[in-house]
Amino acid sequence: MREEVVLITGANGEIGHGLIRYLAEKNSSIVAIDVNPLDKSLRSEVSSWIVGDILDQILLGRLVVEHQIRVIYHLASILSTKAEYNPETAHRINVEGTLNLLRLAVEQSNWQGNSVKFIYPSSIAAYGLASLDEKKQAGKVKETQFTYPTTMYGCNKLYCENLGRYYGRYYRQLAADSSTNPSVDFRCVRFPGLISAETIPTGGTSDYGPEMLHAAAKGLPYQCFVRPDTRLPFMVMPDAIKALITLQEADKERLTQDVYNVTSFNPDAEELAEITQAAFQGAQIEFEPDLRRQKIVDTWPEDVDDSAARQDWDWKPDYDQAHAFRDYLIPAIRNRYAPSHE
Repeated sequence: MREEVVLITGANGEIGHGLIRYLAEKNSSIVAIDVNPLDKSLRSEVSSWIVGDILDQILLGRLVVEHQIRVIYHLASILSTKAEYNPETAHRINVEGTLNLLRLAVEQSNWQGNSVKFIYPSSIAAYGLASLDEKKQAGKVKETQFTYPTTMYGCNKLYCENLGRYYGRYYRQLAADSSTNPSVDFRCVRFPGLISAETIPTGGTSDYGPEMLHAAAKGLPYQCFVRPDTRLPFMVMPDAIKALITLQEADKERLTQDVYNVTSFNPDAEELAEITQAAFQGAQIEFEPDLRRQKIVDTWPEDVDDSAARQDWDWKPDYDQAHAFRDYLIPAIRNRYAPSHE
């Protein structure tokens, strides 16, 4: 009998680390996939880990045969900054890879006779506001507003949100047997900027926040690539994991939409610098905006409306801004770079 497992793609990333540790504590059997060998600290937490590419149809076909996959957390992607340097590769991985995983979910659904939950993290990059004036006037932005992304990553995420909606609601809708086929249970969280104390930032355009903290903890000067008045919504990694898990566990009957905003706090870059400098005496932070990256950040909202998530699946972050820095980020990042950990 095939083992019932949770499949996590992009398992080596920031979200993957936290998600694996959480699920392992719940005694979930986890199959982890990443293009690089799984972090050694995580290997004992999973049933198996695979070095592989989500574009590899043979690999994915083997997964269908060898495992009974009930939940897929599809985390693998090329992030915003890197995607702009090679948009065609980003599209291939971010979109075609997602399509491959949705097909896998359909095969598993048909095999098992019940829906496979497909949990998909999207991004604030799915938004695109036309000007700074529009951004300031918009206030808290809902999921359906201003979805005109200006980056390949944002385009990929928005398209995959719709692709998931199609597979979850309309897949093969003209086929004679479409009504008898179990659907993919697609659920999407649209994240703001994420800040983690445990992993190094990996090139996201909103990573100036975590980069600032990590540089200060290491005693290195940091040149912030956005203006001091740049404001974006953020949340810390434990709340990101909480959002994915809570949405996955939510009663489907309560869900009124496929894509949900979540958020926690929304400081401007100057506030982040002040918090960092207060925590790490002597931290050198200068603002040297990269006009190209600044232009991208300026298209993302200052805040997002997560009222639908709060109503439909009782979403509430554990960390507000003060709690996030005081009790999670600053102590953990300081400890990470303490001499005994070098």
